[in-house]
Amino acid sequence: MTTTTDLASYEDALASYDPVMGLEVHVELGTRTKMFCGCSTALGADPNTQTCPVCLGLPGALPVVNATGVESAVKIGLALHCEIAEWCRFARKNYFYPDMPKNFQTSQYDEPIAFDGYLDVLLEDGETFRVEIERAHMEEDTGKSTHVGGATGRIHGASHSLLDYNRAGIPLIEIVTKPIVGAGERAPEVAKAYVRELRELIRALGVSEARMEMGQMRCDVNLSLMPKGADKFGTRSETKNVNSLRSVERSARFEIQRHAAVLSSGGVIVQETRHFHEDTGSTTSGRVKEEAEDYRYFPEPDLVPVAPARAWVEQIRAALPEMPLARRTRLLADWGISATDMQAILNAGALDPIVATIEAGADAASARKWWMGELARSANESGTTLDELAITPRQVARVAELVACGDLNDKLARQVIEGVLAGEGGPDEVVDRRGLKVVSDEGALTAAVDEAIAGNPGVADKIRGGKVAAAGALVGAVMKATRGQADAARVKELILQRLGVDEA
Repeated sequence: MTTTTDLASYEDALASYDPVMGLEVHVELGTRTKMFCGCSTALGADPNTQTCPVCLGLPGALPVVNATGVESAVKIGLALHCEIAEWCRFARKNYFYPDMPKNFQTSQYDEPIAFDGYLDVLLEDGETFRVEIERAHMEEDTGKSTHVGGATGRIHGASHSLLDYNRAGIPLIEIVTKPIVGAGERAPEVAKAYVRELRELIRALGVSEARMEMGQMRCDVNLSLMPKGADKFGTRSETKNVNSLRSVERSARFEIQRHAAVLSSGGVIVQETRHFHEDTGSTTSGRVKEEAEDYRYFPEPDLVPVAPARAWVEQIRAALPEMPLARRTRLLADWGISATDMQAILNAGALDPIVATIEAGADAASARKWWMGELARSANESGTTLDELAITPRQVARVAELVACGDLNDKLARQVIEGVLAGEGGPDEVVDRRGLKVVSDEGALTAAVDEAIAGNPGVADKIRGGKVAAAGALVGAVMKATRGQADAARVKELILQRLGVDEA
């Protein structure tokens, strides 16, 4: 249950204060096994069936580092232009909470595997903003708590809680920015753009699907305000586990307005964690935030240090794929589209499907047209994402091919896509079953044209009199007679030929 919070207007907040942000993003790696044991990471298993003495923290159990997890961390660090440590250690982050079966989290503290990097992000108007990276370190996820009873799904007001330790020990990479200053009124937009760019980078590396709605990637938004002209940061709040791009932006904006209201009224900001509420776009207090020393970090005695060989690191660097920003910049030029068009494609989640459709043989314009038009509409109506639609890029490329060779017009192509989405088979099967090919028989088309002219003598006289635009009515009559299966351009040509009119 949320409570009413006093807010300053956004404009007034930015007139008096400069926002400072710090973003902590946790990425769940897509390894087959956990970070320190051989338990499966597969989703959907019955609660507490993917556990062992190691991830449960039973006495005498010894952890072993997941080599793929280390490799993934190095890939992420390199892609973020970080330095890769030649030697680093794990530490125990000690705190008691029911979803931590060991009562400590195996993480990295003062010796992260990657540090001092940056990520350039593109804002909606085409401006580039550089976000500096403090560190990227390896750690393990916690278990999952389900709070039963109460109205919010949180522990407050619940009658009891259920614990599932299947997730405990799954590899995480935590990516921490340096303080983000200078964004001004665009701070919420920068936060959203950074998390979006980071998500695309993670996916490009193939180390995680980074699906925020499934908890594979989540963001903690740290925010503080300092008076204009000051050089000392204010007290921060930390909005935990924000799980969508829109929510990252909304939570940052809300906290700017909340902080400003508190400070302007002479109040004091409390350093605390906060929860974001999707329904209201607001945050509420969680708990007072601990400082690092409260966790009593100390080196993990059961794990040897990690010392990535330089040759191995360089081998990984050489094999990195093209980074998302560089890829988009290249495609922007190749496709001849504007930054606004590219932003619309990104917002729709259409970039990868469009690229895959082009790779399957379609031209760029056709691929963009179908994914951003008919398919985007279908996804919106069904409440799904483009990659969840029951059609593949290869099938979309086949539809584009059928249009290009004249077997389909746009109207028929939309019906073919509808059939594929309905599970009626591939494009060619839908064409055959529904009888959707364009009528290309000149004799049949001429007969349909003559019938339309005979049935609309007044329109025909207007065309003969020089009003060529009136041919649209006859084209419509022919298209109706052929159930939309004629080539409209060819029909118009035949109409003008039969009436002895030169279109020019």
